[in-house]
Amino acid sequence: MFFSPFERLIAFRYLRSKRQEGFISVVAWFSLLGIMLGVATLIIVMSVMNGFRAELLGRILGLNGHLEVSAPRGNLGNYDEIADGIINVPGVLAASPVVEGQLLLSANNVSIGGIARGMRAKDLRLKKLLFEGIQSGGLEGFDNKSGVMIGSRMAQRFHLGIGDKLTFIAPRGTTTAFGTMPRMKAYHVAAIFNVGMSEYDSSFVFMPIRAAEAFFRTKNGVSHIEVSAEDPEKVDAIKKAIFNQTGSTVWIRDWRQANSSFFTALQVERNVMFLILTLIILVAAFNIISSQVMLVKDKGKGIAILRTIGATRGMILRIFFVTGASVGVIGTVLGSVLGIAFSANIETIRQWIQSLAGVDLFQAEIYFLSQLPSKVDPSEVVMVISMALLLSFLASIYPAWRAGHLDPVEALRYE
Repeated sequence: MFFSPFERLIAFRYLRSKRQEGFISVVAWFSLLGIMLGVATLIIVMSVMNGFRAELLGRILGLNGHLEVSAPRGNLGNYDEIADGIINVPGVLAASPVVEGQLLLSANNVSIGGIARGMRAKDLRLKKLLFEGIQSGGLEGFDNKSGVMIGSRMAQRFHLGIGDKLTFIAPRGTTTAFGTMPRMKAYHVAAIFNVGMSEYDSSFVFMPIRAAEAFFRTKNGVSHIEVSAEDPEKVDAIKKAIFNQTGSTVWIRDWRQANSSFFTALQVERNVMFLILTLIILVAAFNIISSQVMLVKDKGKGIAILRTIGATRGMILRIFFVTGASVGVIGTVLGSVLGIAFSANIETIRQWIQSLAGVDLFQAEIYFLSQLPSKVDPSEVVMVISMALLLSFLASIYPAWRAGHLDPVEALRYE
């Protein structure tokens, strides 16, 4: 053992304050509280940031695919042939032709902007997040009907149900002798979905690909082909294979390029939060130094007596190192337990606070997601614990060294 029973006994005896040294103990308790809150907050914030990244990445890729194949200019023709060729590339799960366009949506005297995506019913079924998120209606006969699939938030805003009419208004009208006339067409609601992302649930509409070609006048072409890969991290090899197969006549963009600014901003925010919250632990570590220095000064007589009865400098140093390090260890352990428990139940806690305060703490329109995500990374928890313990041990060294080098003669001179 590094520390003898006698050294541990004296060290923990010094942690319990008497009335005359109550202030020193209060500072030590505040140091413990600071480390505990710092470690807990750091674990919670890192877990929430990990949860945000994982949830957004999974939902965005689940709805948009991992690769986007399009023509250098205009719409992509012969898309069925190209899609059939892409699906045979190793590592590709699906290749879905998409006609995409912006439009104005109107129903029940309410009008909002939206994005329409024309897709085949079989491709919509492959998007598990979307297909499993259908709350009412279905895709039966979707390709041959004039039905559309809308999000739950859009349905609430328009007060629409299955079978109700939704009017599409194209941004480019039809030119006539009397001027440009807006192009409008009404479609009935065939299905309502909820994927848990406000952006999709409130502004996206899915329609049959043939109906989208006719409405947006793409002349038997599509905007792009969405490609889903088995492993999102291996899209470079798939991109190269598609280039070789199509003769480099297409333009390909992967999910990293499409969402680079978003995920870069998320990573920068995560790093800044880690740095700021680390300062909380650092401040608590400085409190350990101050409380231990005051304890050494207050216990000068006791140190001198221990030295006179045979205690070595090393024993005194270890006693005060244990005293200071114990504050850090206890604070780190309590903070870790609190942080992991809070992260595991953060959505339940959010709903409880929300119902108690009567305020929406996590608006889906602002945060993209309808629930507060959390993902505890064991490696990050170990890193936070290691950092907190290291700072606590470093903060305990100087006061312990000072106590070990205290001259007993000087300490007892004025006693």
